[in-house]
Amino acid sequence: MSNKKHHARTRAQESSNAIERMYITMRHLFNRGFYKPMGVSGETLREALLLLRPEIYGSIADDKAELEGLLYVIDRLPQGIEECTFINLTSDEGYGNSHFKAIIPPKRRRNCYRIDDEQMNIEITRGRSEIYDILTHLTFMFIESHKISKRVLIDETGNTTRDWVKLEKAVLSKNKLSQNDREIAITHTANILGRTFNELSQVYNQFSTKEQPERLLHIVYWLGKLAIEEIVNNNKRTVTFSPVLRERLGHHIHGEIWADNIKSILLKNKLIDRPIHVISANMHSVMNTLFATNPLKSIIAKKGVFGAYEDLSKKENEALRNKVTKEALQNGMIYIPDTSGTNIDVQIFDINKTVITKLDLEIDNSKLKKEQPVILVMDYAFGEQAYETIDELLKPVKVDGKHISLNVSSISIMGKAGILEGGKGDIMIPSAHIFEGTADNYPFENELSKTDLEGNGVNVFEGAMITVLGTSLQNKDILKFFFNSTWNVIGLEMEGAHYQKAIQAASKIRKTISPNVKVRYAYYASDNPLETGSTLASGGLGTSGVKPTYLITRKILQQIFNN
Repeated sequence: MSNKKHHARTRAQESSNAIERMYITMRHLFNRGFYKPMGVSGETLREALLLLRPEIYGSIADDKAELEGLLYVIDRLPQGIEECTFINLTSDEGYGNSHFKAIIPPKRRRNCYRIDDEQMNIEITRGRSEIYDILTHLTFMFIESHKISKRVLIDETGNTTRDWVKLEKAVLSKNKLSQNDREIAITHTANILGRTFNELSQVYNQFSTKEQPERLLHIVYWLGKLAIEEIVNNNKRTVTFSPVLRERLGHHIHGEIWADNIKSILLKNKLIDRPIHVISANMHSVMNTLFATNPLKSIIAKKGVFGAYEDLSKKENEALRNKVTKEALQNGMIYIPDTSGTNIDVQIFDINKTVITKLDLEIDNSKLKKEQPVILVMDYAFGEQAYETIDELLKPVKVDGKHISLNVSSISIMGKAGILEGGKGDIMIPSAHIFEGTADNYPFENELSKTDLEGNGVNVFEGAMITVLGTSLQNKDILKFFFNSTWNVIGLEMEGAHYQKAIQAASKIRKTISPNVKVRYAYYASDNPLETGSTLASGGLGTSGVKPTYLITRKILQQIFNN
């Protein structure tokens, strides 16, 4: 028994060290300015990732290829990256005004530019967390690419297996593949990847795009081809960090532009002195809660309010969403699309102009008339970016030579997180955020409690949450350690400690906002990484996220309105 316990602990310690090593190595490589992921300089990152074996990357440490992990990564990197020997991380350096067309990965909003056959530029405007995210994904992708080359190279001179020759022919063929050709190509590819024909056929369509129906074959071929180049001709892939990115990082350049723009709009609309309630959430739930009742009357009568929310979240119902947006814009919503590069859009709701009486929430109207709150909804930040944006937002604004502090009454954070007990769609209410890889922890008084959200057919958990360096670095051993230890951790996310750091600095140290600012944190579970098969790589939430999202949103609004 004690031996087993000891083994589990050392595995958690090993993993924890591996994350710390990755973190330090990534910062070191960034300062150095370039590295070769499959060379000596990338060795620490590769070894640490293989030692970690994060849940999201499945069978990274096996000989066979990891398909779900590859799909997860490919969705978050620009199309065509598998063909590039040179990957250049840059700041916003003006490519937007050039002839280069922005390539935006489907699952991560970032601008990428294909400079030529060999080079891809990826624009970093969201701080260090984005760099860790990309480097981790690239390391995974390159490890997978070398697995392919190991299986297809017969000798050092570059002779390859018949499977490889056939795959190359299928990929380079100018003709559209027939079902027959495709199945022949999948047969050879399955052999190269150490997977079954069936496994490949099942994920094939998930990789396909309209422009590239045979994208899986294409990705496997190019990943293998560049790995063969590295082994046979020592032509190694290189990741570089532009000088401007290295100089700008950590200086809140984008966060400052973003916050200044918001403050100028608050000033222009004479909202700067009113009580401001900041909500970090998605761009639909607050708007829908405030404005769906009127335009969707008939749907609500038929399906109830949560049924209407579910309809709004379905991809095909764009017309419904437009109805609600129109209603919102006519009733005091100001929409601020991002132009700063933070990728964080903002909505401002002047509650004076909103017909609150139509809402199905219990609200004290006399209080509301007296308070006249303004609600500022900002889209999700990404990791460390949460500190940069909130830190800048809470700084005073200069008007006619005088500094005016914003009258921030509350800050509410609602987001997705991984859960350690329970499953997709459950709700977590944190009592503290623990920052992974450091000794920092942030206890706080959460205005939301378990009893606020219980009894709606959704499980609610309360306890500490861990803010991680990147979701793609977590493995079971670390999570089990946190779950079973006296830390009483209920879930993991990427922004909590960063928000906390900014709020506590503004309210308790700089005193630029009231020390009594109310804070609310609630997360709904996107996955349970302790149960294999329900990690983020196993797919999205579908409509199971609708109910928890709106339960949290409605509770936050109710508390704001009843203050």
